[in-house]
Amino acid sequence: MSRSLEASTAVGAQRPGSSSGGEELNIFEDAQTYYASEARHINRNHKRHSSYSQDSLVREMERLGLQSRYRRGSHDEDSTPQSRQFLVDVDHTLESLRAQEDTDGNMQITIEDTGPKVLSLRTAASGGFNRFDIRGTYMLSNLLQELSLAKEYGRHRIILDIGRLNENPVSRLSRLIRTQFWEGLTRRIDGSSIEVAAKDAKDWTDDPRPRIYVPRGAPEQYEYYQKYARERPEIRLDVQLLPEIITADVVRDLNDSPGPGLLAVAMEESVDTNTGEKTLKGVPFVVPGGRFNELYGWDSYMESLGLLVSDKVHLAKAMVQNFCFCIQHYGKILNATRSYYLTRSQPPFLTDMALRVYERIHHQPDAKEFLKVAIIAAIKEYYTVWMAEPRLDPKTGLSRYRPEGRGVPPETEASHFVHILEPYAKKHGMTFKQFVKAYNYGKVNEPELDEYFMHDRAVRESGHDTSYRLEKVCANLATIDLNSLLYKYEMDISRTIRNVFGDRLEIPAEWCSGVMKPGQVETSATWDRRWRRRRAAIHKYCWNEEQGMYFDYDTVKQEQCTYESCTTFWPLWAGVPDPEKAAKVVQNAVPKFEAYGGLLSGTEKSRGEVSLERPNRQWDYPYGWAPQQMLAWTGLYRYGYADLAQKLAYKWLFMVTKAFFDFNGVVVEKYDVTRPVDPHRVDAEYGNQGLDFKGVAKEGFGWVNASYVYGLQFISTDMKRALGTVTPYEVYEKAQQAREEKFFE
Repeated sequence: MSRSLEASTAVGAQRPGSSSGGEELNIFEDAQTYYASEARHINRNHKRHSSYSQDSLVREMERLGLQSRYRRGSHDEDSTPQSRQFLVDVDHTLESLRAQEDTDGNMQITIEDTGPKVLSLRTAASGGFNRFDIRGTYMLSNLLQELSLAKEYGRHRIILDIGRLNENPVSRLSRLIRTQFWEGLTRRIDGSSIEVAAKDAKDWTDDPRPRIYVPRGAPEQYEYYQKYARERPEIRLDVQLLPEIITADVVRDLNDSPGPGLLAVAMEESVDTNTGEKTLKGVPFVVPGGRFNELYGWDSYMESLGLLVSDKVHLAKAMVQNFCFCIQHYGKILNATRSYYLTRSQPPFLTDMALRVYERIHHQPDAKEFLKVAIIAAIKEYYTVWMAEPRLDPKTGLSRYRPEGRGVPPETEASHFVHILEPYAKKHGMTFKQFVKAYNYGKVNEPELDEYFMHDRAVRESGHDTSYRLEKVCANLATIDLNSLLYKYEMDISRTIRNVFGDRLEIPAEWCSGVMKPGQVETSATWDRRWRRRRAAIHKYCWNEEQGMYFDYDTVKQEQCTYESCTTFWPLWAGVPDPEKAAKVVQNAVPKFEAYGGLLSGTEKSRGEVSLERPNRQWDYPYGWAPQQMLAWTGLYRYGYADLAQKLAYKWLFMVTKAFFDFNGVVVEKYDVTRPVDPHRVDAEYGNQGLDFKGVAKEGFGWVNASYVYGLQFISTDMKRALGTVTPYEVYEKAQQAREEKFFE
């Protein structure tokens, strides 16, 4: 696996660090640096410092009765393709560009727009006298993005480098992820953000207001937010202390009164620059998409893979610290840090996440303590969440997604389930609203509804909401994905205790809960026995020798499921199978799941027919998700299938790059991996996140950003070059075969 990303640029794009003006100005700086620089936007090539839109000079000459000679920039002896710059009137050019090229009026320029796909700009080297044509969807959409950013930073006239318009799309997307997207998705919870972050669109009480719940083990945070609320009475911040013991009934009651709210996460001591007094500052984290303000579960692990590639180790480390805070104070890594998620977790990735960060910071003085806290937190989560009732199935020794809950999921409006609940309301002679309240508070007893919502909550905890694989059965399944992750926990904890902590790790009292005892000592031998037992159970219950794949196991029906899911690759990521079983997975599963743009979440056969009555689910065929790709690449690479990992990574990266190239820089939550032209168009239940932007996308989507920079580590230099020219894998493969045949002639 390559450790460095190619910094290649397209023909005509300027190299970083170079400038036509003689000074070392990097034309690929982040937008803030690029557009905030006064020196950059002074025309050093001509005595005139005015900037022109494509028509302004023509109009001025016509007013004076003069005739303008039209000269392309390519005829300008002082302007070379590598250093060409343009004098641009931002507002006027933006207006002209939109009017001419954004023919569908959606504030984006895509291959679906029917404009002439050419706009001429005045060259800086000629002082605005000569013009150069900007041609094609990609360059014009980049122009729209750059002008939108320039306007946001308050610039009316700019000198724009052509390198920002014809930049290699792989370089451009990688750069945006590194310099812009991660920053746009970074949050910290403290006084700087609480007014916005603590608001909750799902607060359906009579008096919705910003609200934060603080755990009893963090009195310094309670004092901090109380003080802030007193100092800022106009925002009406409601600061609540959480009860000591959290149950499903408590979560239900909190949601009704005082109402849902944000959960406090980790903070660190800081000094107020204005007063010089000590205060607290939120430990940062990255959210999945721009509309979120809370810390999410397995999204954060996937994002950390991209953060580490992007050299944002501090952010990946901070997210581990936030997870540890959640486990210490809330008992688990939560689905997300809102009060209605207090009884629900998500797929556990903490040990791998912490070890990857530790590998990058092991030279730092606090590195060993950081890892110690993370491993202790993972041990607590393992004992009290995944190996405890109701998630543990005692008969198989395997674990299930099976969160506690009461009534209708509190984060979901009851009307979402009207088709489920209405018949019961009629049965009891109640209005819909009366029945929902009576059911939530146990005034009516409906075991079938209890079963339905138990599985619904479990699907949400699994992170795969929703899929026909899990619908109405999830809480009964020992899924192959969850048990592969727990095998990895057991293996990671064993090795870390043995190799880093001298084969002895004592658990402090503040981390103990449930069956744990203060001062208990963990050794590698205990954890070795655990991963061996789980591996044996996985192969007994989840391995299908005839199919050569892993499947979920129904602990109630006591039979193996038949739904073919991309999670069959997760055991390879965790290191569960021996080489023989891994080879069978490769042989049997890859042909079932490989598609035009990477791996499918599930097969069409397993999903079954869809209709108005049985619509598509977003975690089923034909959709592909970044986590499934990343875990599969890593697992295949681990077992020596580097070429296959390269191929699958290329297909995914090509699909993301092609949508980015053709559709105004779009990066979305999920893709239809069977659609060559517009894979970002998803018509499943929740639509797609990341589509709704005007002019320029500023965040992408967390785990897709990560999958892009992470995936580039798997492919070869030749592949990166082909990707930069937006070459489909099949075309690249044929070219490689032709090259090899010619070599051996």
